[in-house]
Formats: sequence, structure tokens, C-alpha cells
Amino acid sequence: MLKTLKGLVVAAIISAFSFATYAADSKKPTRIPVHNWSSQIVMAYVIGGIIEDMGGNVEYVPADSQAVYESIRIGDVDISHEVWQSAFGKSFDAARDKGGVLDWGDHEARTLEDMGYPNWVAEKGLCPGLPNWEAMKDEKCWKNFVTPDSGGKGRWLEGPQSWHQDLMPQRLEALGLADNWMVKFAGGADALWAELAAAEKEGRGTMIFNWTPNFTDGAGFTFIQFPPYFDGCRPADGGDGKCGSPDGYLKKAVNENWTKSHPDAAAMFKKLSFNTAQIGAMAAYVDIDKMTHEDAAKTWLKKNKKVWKKFTK
Repeated sequence: MLKTLKGLVVAAIISAFSFATYAADSKKPTRIPVHNWSSQIVMAYVIGGIIEDMGGNVEYVPADSQAVYESIRIGDVDISHEVWQSAFGKSFDAARDKGGVLDWGDHEARTLEDMGYPNWVAEKGLCPGLPNWEAMKDEKCWKNFVTPDSGGKGRWLEGPQSWHQDLMPQRLEALGLADNWMVKFAGGADALWAELAAAEKEGRGTMIFNWTPNFTDGAGFTFIQFPPYFDGCRPADGGDGKCGSPDGYLKKAVNENWTKSHPDAAAMFKKLSFNTAQIGAMAAYVDIDKMTHEDAAKTWLKKNKKVWKKFTK
């Protein structure tokens, strides 16, 4: 009887040890994608810093912002922390529907991604009638947005074409603005902010693609009021393109197998949720204070321990 009890105790200890070993996070690094805009890169290092604080390992992987969801699905990348509905919702849905990618919840922040202008454009009277999109039909408006590379038309400076493909040129055509406006694609987010600074210095109009949450939330920026978005209004979805962008989610996505191999990190990432001000502050450290992305993340983590520590409990 005594031998039996001892055997059961030993078995229970071995079982508990085995379970603990199984349940602990793998020492393999969590692979976090890095794209080409400030808040996404800084947040990558913020999340990496949290995982490292928990005793985990991290690897940062340069990734295409559209193809990353397929990369997560097949296991080349483990998570995505900024799934913007307007730009990437369709790519995310396609990968999720194939299996292997999980919806890991939304941030508190809501998003808008669209064309707009710094507030001083309206203050200078460069386009009377803004933010109504119909104001852009008037020559009194569009002539103030002509640049040397725009062929005599007003210029929209879009983000990289990989973000939205031909959405903005299609919108110009659909709304009857293409005769007087054209779209130029920027090489990256830095080019958008360089344009903001240059236009203000030169005192000329500028119409650029932007998003919220972003550092510009506190700098004074207004989005154009286009006809309201509805499901199916875009050409890619069978619509005529006469619509703006949705008030959208900012979602998180994960590889299904990663949630099993890294249960503690997965639980933290499930809880993780940032608001508009927090995400804007991450971007501002880079785009206003000119920190490196790594230093911006370290600074944010140091100043916001009460915010992120609660995600690890």
C-alpha cells in the first residue's frame, strides 16, 4: 500500500513537471513583422520589449504589409499588431479564411485612413469649402495644389502603392475629379511627413494620405469628407468607387500554432490594447522628437509601465 502511494506521488510530480514544461513558452523567438510606418515599427519594439520582460525571445522580421497575413498563416511570422481595416482588412480576411490565422481582438483605438490636409491649408483659404470633397472641383482650390511633377493638375500624395493599390486614382475618376487632380505614390511614410514640412515652409497647398491614430492627431490635420463608405462601394468589391474610407478597426492577428507554443505571450497579446493617444505618442517620438524606433519604444515602455504591466497579469 505504501509503495503504491509513493508511486502515485512520484507519478503526480512527474506529471506536474511535464505539464509545466509543456505549458511554458517555447524559447524559440516570437517573430514580429516590421513594416514602413512609425507607429507600427515602434509598437513592434514595444511588444517585443514586453515579451522580453516576460522572459521570452523576439525576432523582428521586415515584411510586406499586405502579404504578412499569408506569412502568418504559413508560420513564417507569428503575429501582426496593426491590422488596419481599410488598407489590410481584405488581405487579413483572405488568410484567416484559409485557416491558421486567428483574430486576436482589437485595440481600443478606432482608425481612419484617408486623404486630408494640415489645418493651415484651410486657414490660408487655399481651398474654400473644405473639408467637403466637392470643394476640390473648383479651380480656386485645385490650382493651389499644383506641383512641378503633377502635370498642371492638383496633386494627391498617396502612401506607397502597396498599401491601397489603385484605390485613390479610382476614386478621383469615380468622383469626376481626375481632369484636375492626379495621384502620386510616396515611397514611404517618411515622404508624407517630409511633404507636410516642405509645403508649410513654401506656403503651398498639400493634400496627402494620412491616418489616425497618428502623431498628426495633435498637430492639426483634417480628413476630407467624402461620400460615406459602405460595404461593397469600392471597385475591388464591385462598387463604383464613389466613397471614402470606413471608420475601422485596428486588429491583432496571430498564427494558431504560436498560441500553443507561446501561451504566456499569447495571453498577454490577447489582452494588449492601445488607445489613440498611446499610439500617437509612440509615433511622435520618431516623427516629431526624431528618436530611433528602438529608443522610442524604450522610452514609451519606461514611461508607461502601468499601462503595459497589466497585460502581463
